[in-house]
Amino acid sequence: MQQIKKAIIPAAGLGTRFLPATKAMPKEMLPIVDKPTIEYIVEEAIKSGIEDIIIVTGKGKRAIEDHFDHSLELEDNLMKKEKFELLERIKKSANVDIHYIRQKEPKGLGHAIWCARKFIGNEPFAVLLGDDIIQSDTPGLSQMISEYEKAQSSIIGVHKVPEDETHRYGIIDPLEKSGNLHQVKTFVEKPERGTAPSDMAIIGRYILTPEIFDFLEQQKIGAGGEIQLTDAIQELNKIQRVFALEIDGRRYDVGEQLGFIQTTIEIALSRGDLREPLMAYLNKLEEEMGHSKTDAT
Repeated sequence: MQQIKKAIIPAAGLGTRFLPATKAMPKEMLPIVDKPTIEYIVEEAIKSGIEDIIIVTGKGKRAIEDHFDHSLELEDNLMKKEKFELLERIKKSANVDIHYIRQKEPKGLGHAIWCARKFIGNEPFAVLLGDDIIQSDTPGLSQMISEYEKAQSSIIGVHKVPEDETHRYGIIDPLEKSGNLHQVKTFVEKPERGTAPSDMAIIGRYILTPEIFDFLEQQKIGAGGEIQLTDAIQELNKIQRVFALEIDGRRYDVGEQLGFIQTTIEIALSRGDLREPLMAYLNKLEEEMGHSKTDAT
């Protein structure tokens, strides 16, 4: 049985929802409190047993490579100031075996995955998207790997979403269900409003068999004029069983502004050093805004 030891993290998107901040800074480097979003993704991969990570980047993404590299001057400065806890955190982000490849044209998620085909070779692999952060006792990807080891088939991470948001996601049309695992009839990329076959949305976690590259190789254009990974998964499902797993945990969507703000607040509140002063501030802010509304009337 082949184990899941390699992962692809696509990070070539333009981040237009966060302009102008992302004009010079990669979206993946925007911090949730004090840690870049992509570091949460990398940490989940490592905790799930991934040994080799390839990040698919694009133009203007050099800051990602710098972040996961050693910064000798900074490390020396922290050592001299005896800031050992910070030093350990800085070193932790550098002690990861990460590879990089550039997606030279923005042709979509499916194309980004295809760009890493030579790195993956003929073995099953994981894909983690940076727009989704999952907080859980057992890492989301680790839950999926456990199911892969039983099913020996591709596993797609899914999560229930409100019906009025289904048009934003790839949606599954489920068949049989065993626990949190669904066998899937079809995968639909961003269905039109009111046409989604379920409320189960594909989130940014995948375990895929190498046969997926046979379909990505065809470079078929899908929704949004891009090469969609969901379309290739649908074709794969015709020759191999593809399952969907409802991941147990708290999922944060950091791919759009409101979700990013909500994630920052919730993660800050989960930290012992920030919870009390932040709660005091939020309560004070709510009181002040309440007074402002009263004065306005």
